[in-house]
Amino acid sequence: MTPPPEQETLRVALVQLCSGRNPTKNVSVASELIRRAAADGAQYVQTPEVTNVMEVDRDALFAAAEPESENQALAQLQALASELSIWLHVGSLAIRHTPDKLVNRSYLLTPGGRIAARYDKIHMFDVSLANGEVYSESRNYDAGREAVVAETPWGGLGLTICYDLRFPYLFRALALAGAKMIAVPAAFTRPTGQAHWHVLLRARAIETQCYVFAAAQGGLHEHGRKTYGHSLIVSPWGEVLAEADVGPSVIAADIDLARVDEVRSRVPSLRANEEFTLVRENMALTSGARE
Repeated sequence: MTPPPEQETLRVALVQLCSGRNPTKNVSVASELIRRAAADGAQYVQTPEVTNVMEVDRDALFAAAEPESENQALAQLQALASELSIWLHVGSLAIRHTPDKLVNRSYLLTPGGRIAARYDKIHMFDVSLANGEVYSESRNYDAGREAVVAETPWGGLGLTICYDLRFPYLFRALALAGAKMIAVPAAFTRPTGQAHWHVLLRARAIETQCYVFAAAQGGLHEHGRKTYGHSLIVSPWGEVLAEADVGPSVIAADIDLARVDEVRSRVPSLRANEEFTLVRENMALTSGARE
């Protein structure tokens, strides 16, 4: 059976949140903003990373995170996607995976509320920041092992989450596998967001010649940490089409998927996949050597 032709225009909306420790409250706030996006004509709506809970205490985090089969947040958002008849991309939920580990899992839901695709975050954010904040995602979460391109009526949607943004090889692999759009739901810290958020998202869009949709957490959270916000919709040419400030909000833009092919024809960098050998020169120079 011949698949239906891809649609070329799409209204995208990103929901920005400042999720706290209570999953019920978080989903309620998210649902209200998702409804606002749908009422504005959005066909695809994305929420940020860890939509259901932002928690630093391990015991409290595990108490709030439910398995997928019993996850109330997921069930409520599936029902909402069906009610509003939209493609709802739940940026990620903290999902109980094993007794001692979670997964940071993204869900793409169809207008009927069915799970069209899942993606488990591959790259774990383990770092100690200069301001004293320590993040050890791998302590609580198992890393994913599969890159995912989901099929939509508008073409391939590559799935990533937050820290994945710093690994361009993943993004190129998604584009080469058929992605025309790439999702980057996130919860960037304030310091790293101020330094790198805009430039990395624009760079990934330019390198892959894809639209990039990045719904973010933004604000001061109940556990005391701050996230950067500034959800972005970026064109394949690297233009910022819509940007949020900080705090819960909705941004939207009308997308023309024909732009992807136009940009790729202007700069055919995705076709250049020549093999090469890496050579490291070892020049033993004495302390007095000069060129």
